[in-house]
Amino acid sequence: MRKSVLKGSCIGGAIILLSLIAMYLGLAYYYAEGFSYGTWINGVYCAGKSIQEVNEELLKQCDYAGLTITDSDGKSYTILPEEVDFSADFGEVLNLYQQQQNPYLWVDNLIGNAKDRTIDPVIRYDQAAYDHKVNGFPFFHGIPKENRTVRIIKGNEGYQLLNDRTHVLNEEKTKELIKSAFESLDSELDLEAEGCYQDLPLDEEMEKTLSLWEKLREYQDCGIVYRFGDETFPINAGIVCDFLMLDEKGGFVFDEDGNLMTDPEKVYEFVDSLADTYDTAGGVRYFNATRGEVVTVEGGTYGNKIDREAEKEYLLQAFLEKRREEHEPLYLQMALRQGKDDIGDTYIEVDMTEQMLYYYEKGELMIETPVVTGNTSLRRGTPSGTNFVYNKQRNRVLKGEDYASPVKYWLPVKGAIGIHDASWRSKYGGEIYKTNGSHGCINTPLEEVSKLYDMVEIGTPCVMFY
Repeated sequence: MRKSVLKGSCIGGAIILLSLIAMYLGLAYYYAEGFSYGTWINGVYCAGKSIQEVNEELLKQCDYAGLTITDSDGKSYTILPEEVDFSADFGEVLNLYQQQQNPYLWVDNLIGNAKDRTIDPVIRYDQAAYDHKVNGFPFFHGIPKENRTVRIIKGNEGYQLLNDRTHVLNEEKTKELIKSAFESLDSELDLEAEGCYQDLPLDEEMEKTLSLWEKLREYQDCGIVYRFGDETFPINAGIVCDFLMLDEKGGFVFDEDGNLMTDPEKVYEFVDSLADTYDTAGGVRYFNATRGEVVTVEGGTYGNKIDREAEKEYLLQAFLEKRREEHEPLYLQMALRQGKDDIGDTYIEVDMTEQMLYYYEKGELMIETPVVTGNTSLRRGTPSGTNFVYNKQRNRVLKGEDYASPVKYWLPVKGAIGIHDASWRSKYGGEIYKTNGSHGCINTPLEEVSKLYDMVEIGTPCVMFY
C-alpha cells in the first residue's frame, strides 16, 4: 500500500515538474522571439515585443522638433530636422540589447532583477547640410581675433571705449556644444549660460589704452544738473568731453600728477551756448495765437537773461571740484517762469490786427474783449513784442504832450504803454485804431479791464502782435 502511494506521489511530482519545465521552456521560446519578461526600455514595457515594435514606440517619444540656439544678444537661431535630413532609429541599439538577453533566464526579471533601461537612438543627418547651416549663423561671423583691438573714440556721448577683446565667442567650444545638443535631441542651447564667451588677452599697448580710458571715464563723470523752471539740463559726458585741454596735435594734456587738464575757455564757451539757448529776453518767439495761426513775435521786455559771467565762474569751479548737485543759474533778468517756455499757460494776448485782447489763466480763457490800440495813421501804432505787466495802479491820470487822461485801471506793460479803460470811447474793435486809435496804449472796456486788473499778477507776460 505504501509502495503504491509513494509511486503515485513520484509520478504526480514528475508530472508537475515536467509541466513546470514545459511551461518555463514555452515562455522561454515565447520570449526568444522578443524581449524577455519584465523588460522596460525608456519607460516602455517591451516583454514579448519585437525589435520593430519597440522601435516604433520609442520613436513616438522622440518626435524631435529641432534645436534652438540663443546667443548673448538674446537672438535665436534654429536647426530644423528637415533642413539636414535628420533621422533617429533605436533598431541597432535594441538589437544589441536583445542579443544580450538569454530567453531561458527570463525568471531573473521575475525574481527582482528587472529594471528600466535607458538607451539613446542612433542619429543620422546630412553632415554637409548641417555644416552649412551651422557655419551660417551670424555669431560665427564677428570680428576675427587678430583684428580685435582696444580703442577710444569720441561721439555724441563723449569719449567711449570700444573693447573688441571682451566677451568673444569661443567658436570651437560653441560648435562642439551645438553638435552635442543636436545629437542628444536637446531642444534649447543658451550660449551665454554654457560659458561660450571669453575675454582675450591684452598686449602692452592695449593696457595703456585701458589706463587712459579710466582717466577719461572719471573725468567725464559729472553730476551737475542745471534747472530752468520745470526743465533740467544735465552736464553729461557729451558736454564735458569738450572741456578737455588739447595740445597742437589734438592730444590730451596732463598735469604733473598725470591728470587730464581742463581748458577754462571751453567751459566758458559752453556757458555762452547754454545762455543762448535759455535766454529769452528780447528774442524771437513763435506764438500760437487765438486766431488759429502761429505768429512770429520779436523783441519786448519780457524774458530771462542769464548772468553769464557768474555762471562761467560757477561751472568751472563746480566741475573741477567734482560737485554733484542741481543748480539754478543766476539771472540778470528773470521772467515769471524759467525755461524755453517762459510764457506758460497764464498770459495776456493782444492781437492788434483783430483788435482783441484775451486773458488766459492756467490755459483757460477768462477774458475775451475788443480793444482799441495805437493810431497807425499817425504812426502811433502799438509796438509788437513780448512784454509783461510791471505795475498795477488805480485812478491815475495818464499824461502826454497833448493830453491828460484820467483812468480807473492802469496796467503798464512797456514803458508808458499799458492796458487801461477809456471812458471817452463807446465803441471798440474793428478798424477804429487805424484813424482814431490811442497814443499807443490798449484801450479796454471798463467792465473788462476791471476784471483783468483783479485777476492778473505783476510779472504776467503780455504778448502783443499784428
